[in-house]
Amino acid sequence: MTVRIKQLDHVNVRTADLDGMIKWYGEMLGMRSGDRPDFPFPGAWLYAGDHPVIHLVGIEATPGSDPDDLKLEHFALSATGIAGLLERAKAADARYDVRKVPGFPIVQVNLWDPDGNHIHIDFDAAEAEAAGI
Repeated sequence: MTVRIKQLDHVNVRTADLDGMIKWYGEMLGMRSGDRPDFPFPGAWLYAGDHPVIHLVGIEATPGSDPDDLKLEHFALSATGIAGLLERAKAADARYDVRKVPGFPIVQVNLWDPDGNHIHIDFDAAEAEAAGI
């Protein structure tokens, strides 16, 4: 039987600044911290609606500081509300850029969290155009 991936379930991100990352994802992307199994290490599950999509794991070292420690290049989410996200990013002086995807009706907002992880968030091009973007 062939395996067919249905969707991205979650992303696991390690951080030395657990509280700061919880705050950033809440303020920037509107995600809330929610129920998490009682793992024997610090962390948080951040929810989009009723689904935990970002699993933060608290560590002592800076992620990527060890050459053998692979660093995440990016993860992607789809969303609505591009104008609100761009307003929050500007107000927070967050690093971001906006790109239209050639040949597809998608506008990407590329955003970097406080640890430097690259997130790209896909919006429908019609929504972006209606917002003047």
